[in-house]
Amino acid sequence: MNFELTDERQMLQDSLRRYLSDTVTPELLHKATEAGSGHSDTLWQGLSEMGVSGALFSEDDGGFGGTGFDLSVVFEEMGRVGAFEPLIESGILAGGLIAALGSDAQKALIEEIVAGGTILTLAHGEPGSRYDLAHVETQATATDDGYTLSGRKSLVMAASAASHAVVSARTSGDRRDAAGISLFLVPLDADGLEIRDYPMNGGGRAAELALTDVTLPADARIGPEGDAHAALETAQARAICAQCAEAVGLMDAIKDLTVGYLQQRRQFGQPIGKFQALQHRMADLLIEIEQARSAVINLAGHLEAPRTDRERHVSAAKNLVGRTAKLVVEESIQMHGGIGMTMEYALGHLAKRLTMIDHRFGDADWHLERFIRLAAA
Repeated sequence: MNFELTDERQMLQDSLRRYLSDTVTPELLHKATEAGSGHSDTLWQGLSEMGVSGALFSEDDGGFGGTGFDLSVVFEEMGRVGAFEPLIESGILAGGLIAALGSDAQKALIEEIVAGGTILTLAHGEPGSRYDLAHVETQATATDDGYTLSGRKSLVMAASAASHAVVSARTSGDRRDAAGISLFLVPLDADGLEIRDYPMNGGGRAAELALTDVTLPADARIGPEGDAHAALETAQARAICAQCAEAVGLMDAIKDLTVGYLQQRRQFGQPIGKFQALQHRMADLLIEIEQARSAVINLAGHLEAPRTDRERHVSAAKNLVGRTAKLVVEESIQMHGGIGMTMEYALGHLAKRLTMIDHRFGDADWHLERFIRLAAA
C-alpha cells in the first residue's frame, strides 16, 4: 500500500507548514485564548486565504477535498504548532451537518465558511451526557410558525467567535433515544439565549448555553425532523479523525523538543541524550508515536466504510491515540525535568493541549468500552 501523499496534498502540507511556523507564536496563542473570540482573526483569515477550510469539504459541497486524508494533512500541521482555530467546529461538525442535511439556503453558509467570512459551531453536548450522542434533553416544541427551544448545552467550542450554532434538540422520544433528535440553525444573538464563556485549559474558549423559549422559524430546522442521530455520528467520526491527526502533530512537536533538549542539556560533561536509559525511553516513545500515526492513517481510510466498520476504527484509533498521548506527555516532561513544567517553554502549551484532546469526543477508556460493544455486536 502506498502511504505517500498525492501531489496536491503534499503542496497543501508544505505551504501550511511554512505559513504556520512563520505565523504561530506563543504570544499569538496566548492572546487568542484571552481574547473574547478565543481565536486569532489574523490566523483565521490567513488559513482561509490558503484554502484550508475548502480542504474540509468535498467538491459537491463547495470545497476541494473532504476525504479522511485531507483532514489528516490539515490537522496534523495545526497540531504541530499547537494552534486551536475552530476548524473542527465550523468546517467538520456544524458545516458538515449542514452539507449533509441542510437546505439550499442553509448550504449557502458553506461558501462563507470556506471564504473565512463566518464561523459556525455545534451545540450538542449537555450536562450529564458524558460523550453519549443520543443523550439529548433540550426540547424543541413545534408552534404554528416554527419551533421553540428550551434546554442547556455544555462545552460549546468557539461560541464567542461564531455567528450561528447548529443546536440539537429533541422533538420526540426519551432523553437517550437515538430517534427523535433534530437539528436547528440558531443565531447566537437570539432572544432567550444566554452564553457563559470561559477559556479552555488547552487553548481557545468554550461556553455554556442556556436556551429559554428561543423562537425559531420553521426553516431553521436542518434536515428531516427527528432523524439527525446518524448524521451526528458521521460528523463526529470525521471530527475524531481530525482530532487524532492533530494529536499526532502535537506528538511530533513534543518529540522534536525533547530530542533537542536531550542533545543540548549536559550532565557529567556530556549531553544527557547519550545516557542509555534515556535513549531507550526515547526509542519506546518514537515507536508509540508511529503506531498512533498508523492508527490515524487507518481511520482516515475507513471514514467512508459502512457504519459499524467505520465506528470500530473510530474507537480503536481514539483509544490508541489517547493512551499514547498520555505516555508522550508524561515521558517528555520527565525527560525535560523542571523546565518542562513552565509555561514560558513551548512544551507547556503543547502538553496541555495534547492532554485535553483525550477528553474530547470520548476518552481512551470510554472508547475501549465502545470498541468492545461494537466488536461484540
